[in-house]
Amino acid sequence: MPWSTEQKQMTRERILGSAIKLFSARGFDNVTINNVMQEAQLTHGAFYAHFSSKNELYTEAITAATKHSILANAQEEDGCENLNVSKLIAAYLDIDHVQQKAPPCPLAFLATDVASRDKEVRLAYTKVYKDLIYTLNKQLNHLPSRSERALALSALMIGGVAISRALDDEQAVNDLLGACRKFGTELIDGSDAGT
Repeated sequence: MPWSTEQKQMTRERILGSAIKLFSARGFDNVTINNVMQEAQLTHGAFYAHFSSKNELYTEAITAATKHSILANAQEEDGCENLNVSKLIAAYLDIDHVQQKAPPCPLAFLATDVASRDKEVRLAYTKVYKDLIYTLNKQLNHLPSRSERALALSALMIGGVAISRALDDEQAVNDLLGACRKFGTELIDGSDAGT
């Protein structure tokens, strides 16, 4: 009996969920299709009914990860037009996000990994990044230099999490996340950071 469209979609989502988790934790080169399928509790052969290659899976995982990210959760809670950026900053620059207890953001978790991938992967990453900038820009429209503030805020958020993941010193991680939260909040409050 053939699978229904709904069953196929659910299987595809399981594969993508596995891929997001594993790629975010290990990077592209340290994850095999077999690893992804084992994590999803599916057979290796089922993979090719949904994706033509590991590269295609990686590209789609970048986009799919945004649907469950901290930003997506914040937009769902507050509404896209009334996003509480302070709350977003606090949740994004939190140790639970760094430790993947919260859904990982592909921008922070895959930043260095994506840099060495092909054009399709980089295009997917770029689109996700531009979507973040667009969202931040909309929320900061009452501030002078809002575009620059959105770019700086994105760098604080993504860089803060990416660097925190690489550090092996709990105090240094807490200090970094705290500093990024502080200056991120100053950017959205309209004050001049550091004064």
